[in-house]
Parts: sequence; structure tokens; C-alpha cells
Amino acid sequence: MTQPFSADQTRLDAFDARDEAAIDEAEYEPMTGELDLEDRRALRRVAGLSTELTDVTEVEYRALRLERVVLVGVWTDGTAEAAENSLRELALLAETAGSEVLEGLVQRRNRPDPATYIGSGKAAELRDIVIATGADTVICDGELAPSQLRHLEETVQVKVIDRTALILDIFAQHAKSREGKAQVELAQLDYLLPRLRGWGGNLSRQVGGRAAGGVGIGGRGPGETKIELDRRRIRTRMAKLRRQIAEMSKSRVTKRGERRRHAVPAVAIAGYTNAGKSSLLNRLTGAGVLVENALFATLDPTVRRAETPGGRAYTLADTVGFVRHLPHQLVEAFRSTLEEVTDAGLILHVVDGSDPAPEAQLDAVREVLREIDADRIPEIVVINKADAADELAIARLQRREPHSVVVSARTGFGIEELRAAIEADLPGLESELHVVVPYERGDLVAQVHERGEVLKQEHLAEGTMLHARMPADLAGELSRYETVAPAP
Repeated sequence: MTQPFSADQTRLDAFDARDEAAIDEAEYEPMTGELDLEDRRALRRVAGLSTELTDVTEVEYRALRLERVVLVGVWTDGTAEAAENSLRELALLAETAGSEVLEGLVQRRNRPDPATYIGSGKAAELRDIVIATGADTVICDGELAPSQLRHLEETVQVKVIDRTALILDIFAQHAKSREGKAQVELAQLDYLLPRLRGWGGNLSRQVGGRAAGGVGIGGRGPGETKIELDRRRIRTRMAKLRRQIAEMSKSRVTKRGERRRHAVPAVAIAGYTNAGKSSLLNRLTGAGVLVENALFATLDPTVRRAETPGGRAYTLADTVGFVRHLPHQLVEAFRSTLEEVTDAGLILHVVDGSDPAPEAQLDAVREVLREIDADRIPEIVVINKADAADELAIARLQRREPHSVVVSARTGFGIEELRAAIEADLPGLESELHVVVPYERGDLVAQVHERGEVLKQEHLAEGTMLHARMPADLAGELSRYETVAPAP
């Protein structure tokens, strides 16, 4: 006889059935097609997480919005036009870095103020201009001391940077290669090291005891401050970057040594930034290097093979552009790259003929060349952008620089004249000989073709007659075969 179910048993069975249904529901995952189409298309708003702003333009995203800057310069010497040209160049640098220039101001002083760069009264006026224009950054046309940066920021209440920091930022944006990025980082750390700031006067977040590494009696001293720790980390990183740059430059040193071994002359293109160096390299060699109407568009050196009209091979190296007051940190960091200039036998000094002050460009580049010990290398001044320059300005430059060539890398004007000037000034062909080389010494004839410049060649019964220019060591080997030059 079957026992009737009690109330408790009925309740237990109900619980079991509900648990099994819950387990089945947990194990079952619906397919996407089974979900409601409207729910799949909708973004569900979560309560309590919406912003109270009615205008999203009130939110500032510095990575997406151009910084609005005010430029400030101090006119200490020279003419007012030179001071204004320097500030216009600073405006181009700021726009290259991704800023919107709102205002440019120049103050006449004997020397920059040691506290605030422009003086306390002018700093207060600058604060009013910043408020009126809605600027969020002030850029000073000079390198400011750490105390000047701090005092000026306290007065104007917005971010203040100097010309050096601006140029370093542009280099950081344009560095593409591994070596270029390492060089820029090294320069930035070198600039940042003396400008680190602590957190107010509270011992710069000084930590002692176990937090500073001390354990037990005698180990709970004042400890190491946070700013000291940051400086130590920066010095360690800088030492590592210098080792990496030295390792990465080995391949370039090896290539230069190979070219010297084969007596291939080297020509370096140097000049002011945006003067058209890369365009000139492309015109002379067809290198296909990036050409852009921007400051410091190319940072990594490019070496290409070229030939003179007479067929003599040489290498042409494009280098980083220079600028007025180029930061010393960059010169030191890019020293391995600038060795392409110091090891060259001839420098093509490119200047923008359409610039308002091309003479200042020449002086600024030569200042850097003196700093890297390349000022004694022979140079040809290449006055570029002749298609856009004023004829009177070009004539003035030619009077100042007699050994110069006027070209236009864009149109090709004057390029053949430049090739002829390079051929005439290439180093290494000190001797000019007329020789008759026996046919069994064909190796010497091959060396003359490879290392020298053959002006005339004839095959005679007794051997190969050559009229050629060649290096001194090769001329010594061929001197035994020298003959009298034929009458014209």
C-alpha cells in the first residue's frame, strides 16, 4: 500500500524541482540570435554614472585639442626686426609641436630678469593677457633656469615652457628609428634632471626607517627623499641610453670605415631646419627621403651614393637640421649622428634664400659646426629655394658668400652647376698624371677608375694611356709610368 505524501515531503520535492530548474538555467547559455534584437542594438544607460555637463566642449582633452599658447621674448641686443623674426620662428616651432598661437610679445631689456625672465610687473601683465585670450600655456623664447620657470608659473598660473623644451618635444614627435628615439630621450632626461620638483617644503616627501631600507637600531635615519630617488633613476636611465646609442652607432662607424678604406669621398648636407636639405638629397641622388614643409621633419641620417658628372663616386649624407639656440642637450645626444658631418671631406651648407634673415641661418649653423669641431671642413654654400626668393636677397648672399651656388631643389634650377662645384671640390684627388700603363698592369688601371677621375683614355701599342686625377698614394705607384703630356 502506497504511503501518502506528507506536507514536508511535498515541500522538499518543490525545492528539488526549483534547484534543478536553476541548475539547468545556469548551464544553458542562449545564442545571440535568441536575444531580443532591440536589446542587442541598444546601449543601456547605467543609473548614476551620467555626467552633469550639458556641453561636452567643457571637457578638455589635451591629446585631442590644440594647446592655446602665448609667446614671450626678451629683446636684449640686435635690431627689433631680428627680435621679431626670432619670435616668428618660435611661432613656427609651436605650430609644428601642435599648438595654436594666440599672441606674441617682446620686451626690451638689457638682460632677462633672473627671477621671472621678464620682470615681476610684466609677468603680472602677462597674466592678464593669458586670462583675456584664454591661453593655457606660455612659451618663452630662450632657455629658462629652473627658478625662472617656477616663479613665472606661480605668477601667470598656467604651464610655462621654454624654447629648449619646445624643440625637444618636436624631436620626440618626429623621431622614428630606435636610435633617434633613444637620442631624444637622453636629451629630454638631461634637460629634466635639474628641473625636478618636490612636493612643497615638507622635506620633499622624505621617508626614513624601513621604508628607506633601514632595519633595526641605527637604520632609522632621515632616509632618501623622493626627489633624490627620481634623480638617481634618471641618471641610471641616462647611462643605459648612452650605452645603447654607442652600440647602435657601431654599424654606422663600420660603414664609414669601409668607405674610407676604399677611398670613397664623403659629402655631408648641413643647414638650417626646413632649408630644403632632404629635397636637395632627393634631387641629387633620387633617395626618396621624406620631404615636408615642417621644422625638423627628418631626424635620422640618410646616406646615399652619388656620382659627379665625370663619373666619380661619392657618398651624400643628409643630417638633422639646425636652428637658432639649438639645445646643447640635443647636440650631445645626437653627436654620434653628427659624426656624418665631422667625418665628411666636403659640406654642402644649405640656406633658405627666401627666409627673411638668411644670414642669421648661416651664422646659427656655423655656430653648431664649431661646437662639433667641423668648422674647418671645406664647404659650398647652397642658396636654395631660388624660385621663391627675392633676387636682391640672393645677390646680397652671393656677395657675402663668394663660394656659393644658387639652386632650386623643387624645380631643378642650378643642380648641374652644383654637381660641377662638388666635383671640383671633392677631396682626395691631389695628383694629376699622364701615364702609359702596360697591359699586364690592368689592376692599376682599374684602381684609377675606382678611386680617381679619368679625364682621357686611349689604347696604344705599348699600353693604356691615361690622363687622370688620383689620390697621392695611387699616384706614387703610377709615377714610374708617367709620360710627358701631349701638346694641345
